[in-house]
This record gives sequence, C-alpha cells and structure tokens, in this order.
Amino acid sequence: MHPLRLIATLMLLLAAVPVYAQDLATTCHATSSYDVTLNPDSIVFDRATPAPSRVELKHGSLYTNGASVRLNAENQDRTTLFERDLRALAPRVRAVAQNGVDMAVQAVRAESGGMGLSAETRSELDQRLNAHASELKQRIAASRSTHDWDGDATNQYANQIASDLMPLIAGDLGQQAIDAALSGDLQAAASLRDRAASLTTEMQPRLLRRMQALRPQIQALCPSIQELVDLQQDIRDSNGRPLDLIQTSR
Repeated sequence: MHPLRLIATLMLLLAAVPVYAQDLATTCHATSSYDVTLNPDSIVFDRATPAPSRVELKHGSLYTNGASVRLNAENQDRTTLFERDLRALAPRVRAVAQNGVDMAVQAVRAESGGMGLSAETRSELDQRLNAHASELKQRIAASRSTHDWDGDATNQYANQIASDLMPLIAGDLGQQAIDAALSGDLQAAASLRDRAASLTTEMQPRLLRRMQALRPQIQALCPSIQELVDLQQDIRDSNGRPLDLIQTSR
C-alpha cells in the first residue's frame, strides 16, 4: 500500500534527488490505497482494487462505484466534515511543497557552492535551478489530483531535472580535473574525476540532511490528517464494507 498521496506529492520537492515517498509517510504514519481528485463540486477517491474502486463525496452525499449510499445523520455530518477538512488541507500541503522547492534549490546551491565551480557554470546552474523551481511550483499550484504525481510521472520528472543539473556540475568538475592534470597535479585530477563520477551518490545524503529542516512543516499537517482518519471511521459503502480512505499505523 503506497503512502498517502497528498503527502507523496512532497517527494517532488527534492526533484533532482531520488526520494521515496515512504520516507515522508513515516512522519504522519498515514497511508492510502486511493488516488484523490478535488473536483469543483466533489472529491473522488479511486483505485484499481479492492472494491470499492471509486468513492465520491459530494456535499455530504456518498457514492461508491456509482451507487448512492444511505447515511444516517451522524455519518452524513462526518462525510460533510471530511470533505470540508480535506479541501482545507490541500492548500496547506501545496504550501509545504512550495516551501520545499525553495529549500531544495537552496540546498543544491549550498552544496555546489563549495565545489569551486566556474562563474559561468554557477550562473548557468542558477538559471536552470530557477527555471525548474518555477515550473515545479506552477505544477504544484495547478494540481488538483494525485494522479498528476503517480510514480512513473514523478520519477520521469525527477530524472529529467537530475539529467539537466548533474551533468552541468560534473562537466565543470571534469574540466577542473583536466586543468589540474595539465598543471601536473595528478592527485587532484584523480580526486576531481572521482567526485564527478560519483556526484549524485555523494550529494544525495547531504541534500537529504539539509531537507530535514522541512520536517516540522510536514509534522504540522499530521493532526489534520489524523482528524480525517477519525471522521471516516464507521462510514461504509453500500455493501457494508469500510471505506478506509486513509489509514494510520498508530
């Protein structure tokens, strides 16, 4: 079962660094087997299996696989509150993701700052970072469905950013190695070549440590997620099966 996809969206904030959504899920201990889409007049949860494969919340009404579910007064109130609170949570998640983008850009700049990169490379890196950050923020702001961040799409986008940034830095380190070799400093040349070859592997743990500063912002979302878990308790589909839209391991 994959982590709660509203939180999984945050994995993109590291863009150029391979990050697994499970690492973020451990913060709030929340998981879901559903994708979620926020439509103007409804919220839809969908998954391939098991049933129900589609759950729709609409102004206090509940539909599973297209069939209306009869709710008592208490559960209708719970459904209404669940829908309201989930809509209220979405912009908070986006805000954390936006902050994460800024933090990731700062982390890459800080890590690359000590590499002795040329002024030309630093300028080009800044331009590319700013362009990717702007595009990613726009994607986050416009997104209304976790389908936008499904695994393949997420990995493809992250790899695209990594393939744009990392060769730029590695190329500069490679040129530094050539310059060192030409000057007779073969030890420095070998060291620089090794750094260029292992750039992604070496940078990943350092960037991840820097990104730990975002964790308090993620933790601040956890109480709201737990409230959603509590609200959905005892709400069942038309066949009496629990919806379990969100689960927590606590």
